[in-house]
Amino acid sequence: MNRFRPDRCPGVLRPWPAADGLLVRLRLPGGRVSATALHALAGVAERYGDGHVHVTTRANLQLRAMPGTGRLPDEVITALEATGLLPSRAHDLARNVLASPQTGLAGGRADLRPVVAALDAALCGDPELGRLPGRFLFVLDDGRGDLLDRPCDLGLVALGDGSAQLRAGDGWCPVVPLRKAHTHLADLARRFLDVRGTGPEAPWHVAELPEPLIQPVARSRDVPAAAPPLPFGPVPGGVHRKVPEEGLDRAAVARLCAAAPELVVTPWRGVLIPEETR
Repeated sequence: MNRFRPDRCPGVLRPWPAADGLLVRLRLPGGRVSATALHALAGVAERYGDGHVHVTTRANLQLRAMPGTGRLPDEVITALEATGLLPSRAHDLARNVLASPQTGLAGGRADLRPVVAALDAALCGDPELGRLPGRFLFVLDDGRGDLLDRPCDLGLVALGDGSAQLRAGDGWCPVVPLRKAHTHLADLARRFLDVRGTGPEAPWHVAELPEPLIQPVARSRDVPAAAPPLPFGPVPGGVHRKVPEEGLDRAAVARLCAAAPELVVTPWRGVLIPEETR
């Protein structure tokens, strides 16, 4: 696919000018968000935006109708940073990490929460990785198959024996120890930046590169079949609540925050309330 402009996926420092004002997106690696941060974000939405917190199919959060022309006012950026959801301005667009929402709560072959945390730390710890396109996506499946059908730039599938098979674009990559997977993924992300080139025509995605990012290998026999999306209602590990199309207002956020100290935003426009803390 030929590109003729840089990717314009929004963030905090690069909001999208929508018809109702600026649209701001905040990345949630693995979809995890503390009740404290979500409550604070709802306050920002109420003070500066349309009063709702919106969710995306990448398990991120958005605010709409925010003030400014092309850029948020400094006081709004400061308020968003105070939520704790923008730990690095330089990596505003780069922390796109999708993970199986139930990982570490119920089912799956591995708890990927430490892997997500280590990968996020690796991204934020390298200034170069802040140059990843805003649409560049890591997808981590804990072996249950719920994210197996999700297109990714880089990713992994846990195999259940302390290992994981890596993914790059449409291809499968070597099997690596799960404890080192974040290092391999960060290295592959750097390789992508090295080979994609620069300028408006540079690829946004691994699958758009003219040559494979890494020599593909056969899919492991231990990779599971794809699983259906997580249903709404009681599920193993908690309760999955659907987010209304108009987003979460202050009252809805307050109910969620009262239910658990940490929540998981899901890629099916929902919020998982962990059972262990309900």
